[in-house]
Amino acid sequence: MSFSEANRLGAENIPFLIVVSYDKSEVITIPLDEVEKKGIRFQIGKKEIPKREKDIQFTKKVVSKKVYSEKFYKVIEAIKDGYTYLLNLTQPTEIETTATLEEIYHYADAKYKILVPDRFLCYSPETFIKIEGNQIATFPMKGTISVSIPNGRELLYSNPKENAEHVMVVDLLRNDLNMVARNVRVEKFKHIEKIRSGNRELFQMSSKIVGDLEEGWQSRIGDILEKILPAGSVTGTPKKRTLELIHQIEGYSRNFFTGIFGVFQNGKFDSGVMIRFLEKEGDKLIYKSGGGITLDSSLESEYQEMIEKIYLF
Repeated sequence: MSFSEANRLGAENIPFLIVVSYDKSEVITIPLDEVEKKGIRFQIGKKEIPKREKDIQFTKKVVSKKVYSEKFYKVIEAIKDGYTYLLNLTQPTEIETTATLEEIYHYADAKYKILVPDRFLCYSPETFIKIEGNQIATFPMKGTISVSIPNGRELLYSNPKENAEHVMVVDLLRNDLNMVARNVRVEKFKHIEKIRSGNRELFQMSSKIVGDLEEGWQSRIGDILEKILPAGSVTGTPKKRTLELIHQIEGYSRNFFTGIFGVFQNGKFDSGVMIRFLEKEGDKLIYKSGGGITLDSSLESEYQEMIEKIYLF
């Protein structure tokens, strides 16, 4: 399957699911009426989560701070040398749990969920792009703080590191949309919303960027995705050089982690960034997580953020 298959299905107005790996080397494109036969399950939009009927155990073997720090400081040096301004550094964590991937999919509370049997599971809060009518929109999410912290909303607004990261991602995604759309503009900037991350409630800083597509975008939906992927919110800026640095520094393959999945249906397209991600590697389960590094980042807080993003429900 390929991006061209998405173009064909879009042109024929056939509803389909598309799943794209981080480096675009693997593209799964399936008409919706064939998805169930493949055993793939997905959900877009939050639904009521059933109460768990059993206790679920969960342990994680996180990469050591020493190993993480070596990679963190390589990113800082690259920033100081002017090769990148923002780089999303991620790492794999082996986990053990008494839950199956099917059970985690069932109980996870997220806007975007997908389970590809014997391969991976994603339960993500982050939208990639939406297209409705002839308008394309993207919704960068950068900057969080716990709801439990007094004046958390105001502290998030005033945090130099979080604000710098958010502004850089907004600028990057605005440039990405300019490759495929006209009249690109920031419609909402740095608005704060409340989200759930595992058992924590967070204030999340988000923006909305929109642009106008030419008529007939449905027959070019694959081309649109190919041009703007991988998602800027999980790579960094400038994108080309930062992608090279990610490959050099991270030391593992992201595969489908930080790729995207989306659905074309009823003349609309909705998609999510595949973060909050579990991958099956033989008998092991690998959780992949990380965060954006800027010159203002601290080793301790970034290491803790990577760990805190490792959760099942």
